[in-house]
Amino acid sequence: MYVVLITYTAPLEEIDYVLADHSAWIGKQYEAGYFLASGRRDPRTGGVIITRPMNRDKLNALLATDPFALRKLAHYDVIAFTATRTARELAHFNEAIMEHL
Repeated sequence: MYVVLITYTAPLEEIDYVLADHSAWIGKQYEAGYFLASGRRDPRTGGVIITRPMNRDKLNALLATDPFALRKLAHYDVIAFTATRTARELAHFNEAIMEHL
């Protein structure tokens, strides 16, 4: 799994101009089953995405298609982690449990 921290590198006026396209892109990633959660950072300096487990190259390719990335409006920090504890609702993402099945 990954936590993606998005940091805006452009003024909010430029971000807002592309926000509808970015939101549509986020929606497509949910429909494809890649994303688990996403939202704005507080204060509004960027966003956060939590992804399903996937190949890092696949994630990099997905992020490169984000309208923010295409227009060079944001920087992405990707944090890989293995979920070893989860809430019951997320048990099927718990990689420690999956290793024992």
